[in-house]
Amino acid sequence: MSQMSFDFEAPVAEVAPRRDRGLRAYLSGCAAEDAALRAYEARGATVLERRWRGTGGEIDLILREPETYVFCEVKKAGSFDRALERIGQGQMQRIFTAASEYLGHTPEGQLAPVRFDVVLVNGMGDLRLMENAFGHF
Repeated sequence: MSQMSFDFEAPVAEVAPRRDRGLRAYLSGCAAEDAALRAYEARGATVLERRWRGTGGEIDLILREPETYVFCEVKKAGSFDRALERIGQGQMQRIFTAASEYLGHTPEGQLAPVRFDVVLVNGMGDLRLMENAFGHF
């Protein structure tokens, strides 16, 4: 019978850089969301949810302004243009689906006034808040 040998070090070496990149991306995204939250709070908005997940998808921030529910997608990249490029039609549809689900739990339901914003964060940490960045399909 032949003896088999396994090298357990190689897979760990390959996984570690990927895990590190994933952790950096996660922390970078959290920092971008923190900056977006501060910007909204400075405007008087109330944070209702952060990274709310419904069956249809996830919404980064759900806020309440005096008369409006705000569903916000936060994107971070080296430039504002690159961040904006990361929002596709499929993602917008998932945000609409999740927002509809969330509104089903509010007193106003689907009749609630809503807005879909995007906050872009560049590599320097500057942000650009885009109100009504996309509407219903």
